[in-house]
Amino acid sequence: MLDKIDALYEKFKTDINSVSKQADVLNLKSEVIGKKGSLSEILKSLKDATPEERKAIGPKSNQVKSEIEKLTQKKLQEIELIEINEKLAKNKIDFSLRNSMLERGLVAGGEHPVHQIQREVEDIFTSMGFDVLDGPHIEDDWHNFGALNIPETHPARDMQDTFWFKDMKHLLRTHTSTIQVRGMESRKPPFKFVGPGKVFRCERTDTTHEMCFHQLEGMMVGKDITVGNLIYFMKTLLKEIFKKDMEVRLRPGFFPFVEPGFELDIRWKKPGPGESKHSGWLELLPCGMVHPNVLRAGGIDPDEYNGFAFGLGLDRLVMVRYAIEDIRHLHSGDLRFNKQFAKF
Repeated sequence: MLDKIDALYEKFKTDINSVSKQADVLNLKSEVIGKKGSLSEILKSLKDATPEERKAIGPKSNQVKSEIEKLTQKKLQEIELIEINEKLAKNKIDFSLRNSMLERGLVAGGEHPVHQIQREVEDIFTSMGFDVLDGPHIEDDWHNFGALNIPETHPARDMQDTFWFKDMKHLLRTHTSTIQVRGMESRKPPFKFVGPGKVFRCERTDTTHEMCFHQLEGMMVGKDITVGNLIYFMKTLLKEIFKKDMEVRLRPGFFPFVEPGFELDIRWKKPGPGESKHSGWLELLPCGMVHPNVLRAGGIDPDEYNGFAFGLGLDRLVMVRYAIEDIRHLHSGDLRFNKQFAKF
């Protein structure tokens, strides 16, 4: 009986290599180890075996069943992979045939201008030695407010400014400053990094304000960092983006996470005839020297290290760069708008 089981197993190994469809594999398995399969027929004679033979036949049959299951699963995976590759080869699109695609009326879409600017800004800061970090859209109270020295009584915590979840412990991040906190938690000074991303605020929309927009956070921490370092990096960024020296101004501003704090504005004229209330100076980014409490929350000794931080509005940077008169175009989903930024 043991010889019959071995012969059955060897025959299965040979037969399974000759099938190429999943259904045939499953049928073959059923013919061998199914309830009415060949192995079950052999084991019907187990009652006529001696006690010593039964002790050997039982484990042997279980071993053969296990090996057949493994061979079956392996064969099914091989067949599935072959079928997937055949489908991919049949439906493959050669993107190098761009001209012929255009001739057939297939027009490529344009890369979104915010994405273009984000990649360009990342490249600029990377060339200056900054790392690029990321963070979650859904944050907790500590990373969005507490660690940034924003007290519980601060107006920014109110429902009209923040999208809170029902548990009132989690929210859609209102700024990319949360990346600052996570960056400090994972690094030791000196360091410098930027963190781009989408942020959310419950506010009224107009030509220069949206409830969902894009920021790029930046932070540099070390020893003897000054406002002069901050201004240098900001001017370098703007010169690289606009390919010219931009007229800027630095106004005092209050933000709980920096001290002193500033508002950096750039000279901007709304596109189109005539002036409007949006022409003149355009608020581009809040910035300042990192507050000691923020450094402590990030596990950094403010008596030994200091630094600067800023939050750059990518959407507004796009508006100035491409002379876009209304920020709402960036989130309209209008393909006619996006098509203008196609690079081919």
